[in-house]
Amino acid sequence: MARILIAEDEESLRGFVRRALLQDGHEAVTAADGAEALDLLTRDGGAFDLILTDIKMPVMDGIALALAAARDYPDVTILLMTGYADQRERAHGLEALIHDVITKPFSVAEIQAAVTSALAAGGWSKG
Repeated sequence: MARILIAEDEESLRGFVRRALLQDGHEAVTAADGAEALDLLTRDGGAFDLILTDIKMPVMDGIALALAAARDYPDVTILLMTGYADQRERAHGLEALIHDVITKPFSVAEIQAAVTSALAAGGWSKG
């Protein structure tokens, strides 16, 4: 099972994503914004296989979280999610740091597939 950090400010979506990942056999730790996620990441010494973060959040957005995580923990794979086309454009140019951007809304199967793809690209395997 992979250890995944979810940063999403919308509580219902955060719970939805967490349940989808638990259903797929992963460990899922949640944060309400990028600053909380960065605190968890730092506290655990970067011990996550994947960061799944919304781009647009209060306090610290997903782009700032991705930049800090990539700088301090370059082995952690990063997958962004957004419901806004203009926010997706903000991720353009970060291809070296992030795996992909998944567009909201998404289904359980779509988020599970995106996470599986990101983990595989990061070198993680179930075995």
